[in-house]
Amino acid sequence: MRACQLSLLTSVLLGSCLYASPTQGLNSAKIISTLTARYGERAGLRANAWFKVLNKAEHVDELEKLKMVNQFFNLFRFIEDKVLWGDSNYWATPMEFIGVNGGDCEDFSIAKYFTLLQLGVSEDKLRITMVKATTMNQYHMVLAYYPTPSAIPLVLDNLDREIKPATQRNDLLPVYSFNGKQLWLNKEKGRGVLAGSSSRLKKWNDLKHRLGVDRLRQPKLKME
Repeated sequence: MRACQLSLLTSVLLGSCLYASPTQGLNSAKIISTLTARYGERAGLRANAWFKVLNKAEHVDELEKLKMVNQFFNLFRFIEDKVLWGDSNYWATPMEFIGVNGGDCEDFSIAKYFTLLQLGVSEDKLRITMVKATTMNQYHMVLAYYPTPSAIPLVLDNLDREIKPATQRNDLLPVYSFNGKQLWLNKEKGRGVLAGSSSRLKKWNDLKHRLGVDRLRQPKLKME
């Protein structure tokens, strides 16, 4: 399994201001039926399984929410954007990721991020983080969770599927991180240096405009 390629930071900077927020009032029947119609019966079954995770995780503590969400999405297939979407760097929405049953590291991280927001985890505790995976000499994306502002983050990853503190992931060198509010340039395993609003990330803004089930993209490759 390969880690995903890094898009140069300068190529993704620029865009209008748009902030992340939990997707409130999800219509499960509409989402399941739409994914079924768009991607097939198994997509609808995955959406139904996702809702079951949401319902069950609503009643557990945050660490258990992390484990449940990380475990659920790590069952999905890793596949490069170029093969799946015909695009060298496409950030799929969680609904597209669930629909097609796979994606690359950005898609795993993004799906986990929005699912945890939906479960009530504060976005101040979450960072989608670009790292250098040193064992493969490639760039990669993970989700970091900060229990407190000064804590060492926990890393949710599709390569090493066990949630670990960043200090135990010596194979990862942080490059930059962001959430719905801010962008950080990372020079260590901590929070990093504030570099402005996450609205500077063009692909993030594009992704936010496509959330939901009204703008679903068809993949180039059918995996089912």
